[in-house]
Order: sequence, then structure tokens, then C-alpha cells
Amino acid sequence: MVLADLGRKITTALQSLSRATIINEEVLNSMLKQICAALLEADVNIRLVKNLRENVRAVIDFDEMAGGLNKRRMIQSAVFKELVKLVDPGVKPYQPVKGKPNIIMFVGLQGSGKTTTCTKLAYHYLRKNWKSCLVCADTFRAGAYDQVKQNCTKARIPFYGSYTEVDPVVIASTGVDMFKKEGFEMIIVDTSGRHKQEESLFEEMLAVANAIKPDNIIFVMDATIGQACEAQAKAFKEKVDIGSVIITKLDGHAKGGGALSAVAATESPIIFIGTGEHIDDLEPFKTKPFINKLLGMGDIEGLLDKVNELKLDDNDDLLEKLKHGQFTLRAMYEQFQNIMKMGPFSQIMGMIPGFSQDLMSKGSEQESMAKLKRLMTIMDSMNEGELDHRDGAKLFSKQPTRITRVAQGSGVTERDVKDLIAQYTKFAAVVKKMGGIKGLFKGGDMAKNVNQTQMAKLNQQMAKMMDPRILQQMGGMSGLHNMMRQLQQGSSGMNNLMGGK
Repeated sequence: MVLADLGRKITTALQSLSRATIINEEVLNSMLKQICAALLEADVNIRLVKNLRENVRAVIDFDEMAGGLNKRRMIQSAVFKELVKLVDPGVKPYQPVKGKPNIIMFVGLQGSGKTTTCTKLAYHYLRKNWKSCLVCADTFRAGAYDQVKQNCTKARIPFYGSYTEVDPVVIASTGVDMFKKEGFEMIIVDTSGRHKQEESLFEEMLAVANAIKPDNIIFVMDATIGQACEAQAKAFKEKVDIGSVIITKLDGHAKGGGALSAVAATESPIIFIGTGEHIDDLEPFKTKPFINKLLGMGDIEGLLDKVNELKLDDNDDLLEKLKHGQFTLRAMYEQFQNIMKMGPFSQIMGMIPGFSQDLMSKGSEQESMAKLKRLMTIMDSMNEGELDHRDGAKLFSKQPTRITRVAQGSGVTERDVKDLIAQYTKFAAVVKKMGGIKGLFKGGDMAKNVNQTQMAKLNQQMAKMMDPRILQQMGGMSGLHNMMRQLQQGSSGMNNLMGGK
């Protein structure tokens, strides 16, 4: 994510406060200069940057500050609030209601990624167990219906369109009525892409809106045009009642910051951001968590939402074993399945405090997913006794012929099987430690339930397992400790991930 460059520069500027022995006007001005330069580089409007600088200076008055106040924290807090304001339009977006039809109409310029985003949004709600569908009312672009058909078939999303009907109003009305009768909750209507100057297409957009009476009109915008998004959003708002905005292509352009702040300036709430070309590369946009992730501070709430979305089957047996420090190869297989259900690794990494979303590039993300799938393929060649054995590592160590059999069955080398067993041994050691910590699997505030000395030992064990580069990215042991403390506060979500209710 190119926005990570902006996040890195702002974080570096904020860290300069920690290095300064005395916090004074000079240090503040130097830090603000770095932050403003980073924002301007990201194509944020100069007016907005100037407002941010002036607002921070207005809050920080060194002459009026009491001696005991933490100046560093006050400055960091002021900068954080202003960054949030920069991307916060101050308007609440439409909230779909489960159990009733929500008609969502998509509008936008040609080439903004509108049709792909329609499919992504339908898939997003499908994963949340909503009845989602898609209506293709784009009769202007050749191949639009074929694209919808291909995307929806792949994602198993019901769709409607026509090769013969040329009136988009008829297609939209017929499709919406049909899906309403079938009890669909999220009915997404894709319309023809248009340019600002094409008045006929604007009229078509209004005709479709009047016919289907959408609950929410979503404007899809391309981040690559930067702060020019403001004029574009205003032009569309004048013609039709835009309820919310989705910004696409934020993964590949340095002007993303400008696009976000420009849209916020039009008082149009951004509800999602597109961060890649895959169907699950669509992230809900919330201002505070977004700035948290941008600055490498994580998004625990978002992470736990992802965990709770898994809708895991109640697995009391697994939770009971974990409580007693037991971890079989089958349990590890199930956890790998859960990780794969959570979506792109880079999104998950960005939600963990201390990690940044760009720590894992798209290439290494695909590599990691491929490795995970390979490990699962190896375990697919194990028999029931091996998967459920209380000490799988010892079983394979005592009977090496099992390693040979599994390697041949899964089409890998014996070294690959041994590496898997070594990885399992590390996981099992951590689970054994977890099993000895009283209160770890209780609900509520884990910080109150858990013996903190034991928790510190668990953190040390985890640090040994981690790649040193990742541990350094998190801020060393103290960073790992902070992350675990934040995760403790959301312990019910952790229990869910490990198979509890």
C-alpha cells in the first residue's frame, strides 16, 4: 500500500519528539514541517495541510502549559486528532439493515473500477451471511455484462442482466423486483460509467435512480487522480444524491492521501477503500482505525471483527484441549484454515499494533499463502492417528517411515515434512505454556484474569518463534508486550479464533 510511505514519514516525524531532550517551539515547528511536507507529497490539498498545521499550533501553547504535563503526548495527540479530521467528513453513512432489501446503486466515471467494486461489495456481505446479488444495468460499455457474469460466477453471487434489452431502466427495475421477491437483502445495481461532460449519461443515471429508488447511491472514485477527486465528487453530488463513496486503487498510487482528504472535504462519507485487484481486497473505512494503521498503531477492533466474522463452529473440545496445553496436528490444520478465511495477510498484518501493511508485499503475501496451502497439503496425507496424536512430533520421530509415506503422498520432500513437524513443535510449546496460564481462556478483561509474570514468559516464548525483522518492526519485546496487552482486552475474540464460543 503506497499510503504506507506517508505513514512512515509521519511516524518518523512524530518519533523526532522522543529523540529531543527539550520539547520547545523549535522542535514542534520542525516536526510539523516534516508532516506537512509528507502530506503535500501525497497530494493533500495545500489548504487542508495549512489548516492542520495551524490547528496543532493553536492547541499547543508552551507558555500556558503547566510544568507537569507530558508535552510529547499532547503534541502527538493533537497531530492524531488533526489527521483524523483530515479524512473524516463528519457525516454518518447509510447503514444497511439485515432482513430487508437494501437497494444500492453504483455510479462513477469509466475506468474507476466500478464493476469490479460492485462484485467486491456483494462478496463482502456474502461472507457476512447476507443474501447478496448484483444487477448489471450498464448497457453503454461493451462487455460489461460479460464481466459481471464472470466475476459473479466465480464468487457464487446471483446476478441479473440482459444481452438483448438496451434500456438500463428496464433492466434495473426488472432485476431489483425479481431479487426483492426472492428475499435478497443486498441488491447492488451497477450502472454505466460516465464522464462529467456526458449529459445524456447523467440523465440515464437519474432515470435509473428514479425507477429503483435506491436506499444508498455509492460513488466509486479512482484514487490515482489525487485531490482532483474533490471537483469530481462535487459534480456528481450536484446531479444525484450521493450517499457514500468507495475509493479504489489505493494500493498503487502516491496520491491516495490527496484523494481521501479531498472526498472528506466534500462531506461525502467514505465507506470502503479498494486495496488490490482480488475480490477480498476491499476494506471498511473507519477514520480512527485507518489513521492508527497508517501510523503502525494497529486496529485491534478490526482484527477482532475479522475473527468474529469467521462464524466458527463451536469447538468446545478444542478449547478444552488448549486449556490443558494440548495441541495436535489437526488443531494446527484447523487454525491454518481459520487464518485463510480471514482474508489477505497484508490486511491482517496492518491490524496488529507495530506492524505496517507494507511489511508484506503482494509477492510475499502470495508466497506465504502458497506456503500455508503446501503445509495443509502435507497434513492432508497424514492419517487420523497422526493428526490426533497428543504428541505428533514424537510419533514421527520414533517412526521415520511415516515421514517417507507422508512425503510421497503429498508430493514433497522428506525435508518439507520435517520442517512442518518442527513448526508444529514450536506451536505446541507455546500452547503448552498457554495451558499453564490460569485465566487465559476466561471471558472478560484478560488483564485482570491472567498472572502477568506467566504472560511475560509467554511473550518471551513467542519472541523466540518470530522472525527477528518482524520483532524489530514491532518495537522489540516492549512492542510485543503492548500488542499482547491490547489483544488481552479483546480476549473474547481471541477465544473465538482458538475455537471457543
